[in-house]
Amino acid sequence: MSIPLTLPDPTDMASRLTRILPRFAQINWVQQTTSTNTDLVEQARDPQGQILRPWLRGAHYQSQGQGRGGKPWDNTPGTQLMFSCAFDVFLPSRQLPTLSPAMGVAACQALRGLLPDWHAEHLSLKWPNDLMWGHAKMAGILTEVTRASASRLSPDHFVVVVGIGINLNRGVELSQKLQRSIADWQQICATVPQASKYGADQLVAVIAHRWQQQLNQVTNSGFEQLVDDFHAVDYLYRMPINILNEGMITQSGIAAGINAQGQLQIRSGTHTQAISVGEVSVRPQQDYARSDDDATPTRQG
Repeated sequence: MSIPLTLPDPTDMASRLTRILPRFAQINWVQQTTSTNTDLVEQARDPQGQILRPWLRGAHYQSQGQGRGGKPWDNTPGTQLMFSCAFDVFLPSRQLPTLSPAMGVAACQALRGLLPDWHAEHLSLKWPNDLMWGHAKMAGILTEVTRASASRLSPDHFVVVVGIGINLNRGVELSQKLQRSIADWQQICATVPQASKYGADQLVAVIAHRWQQQLNQVTNSGFEQLVDDFHAVDYLYRMPINILNEGMITQSGIAAGINAQGQLQIRSGTHTQAISVGEVSVRPQQDYARSDDDATPTRQG
């Protein structure tokens, strides 16, 4: 039986992460804050603030934690692993939206790396940024981009703040409360006992490090690898889906991966459309008869 993963004291957590991530200029972990993403965005905009990045900030509890579209992130102290990182990035503004799926892919790759190959494929990414274990959501990711006070020195200089909330336990309770399938890391550990050897600090470190690698790669060579990388972790590929905007269905079709801009490709008949914004719901499987000649995808979120 797996041992429940517990969160260290905030001071201890920060100390552990400082040792594991020596290239991070600032690491702190607090008992409570409003939102770690908001904290880092405000810090980046502060003309008197620290300039050297990357930064990492985590909290045992976020009173105003948010997901995509400003939705509240349901959290209880000790049941979620929540943190954000801030990085400098130099990209044309038109490419900034593509960072969202790119960071989602990186987080999925990082956690997959902790699991045996035959279990890693059960962890996937639902466009644009939900980590799934099987058919249940395990984590949500929020990517925001802002200008720093020093950004005026370069028109392509931005600060990207990416945050994640991972369910450590309480998946069954949340499934009942939210009336949809929710997974947690404890469930993964029960299925894959070797996952139990990783502490909370190690989960944070592998994701933060992979985010940094992803941004270095994007800065050096752009997003040319993103389509293939997304395809390897794509939860929705070839599924019948609906796209909802404010609760209303705006598009329906078959998920066909992403394009080079990170937009979701949705196919209906012979027509393929790129989707930039919207909430995805999966249609019942009986609504769709999969064909073997479906095209390989090309996608953002």
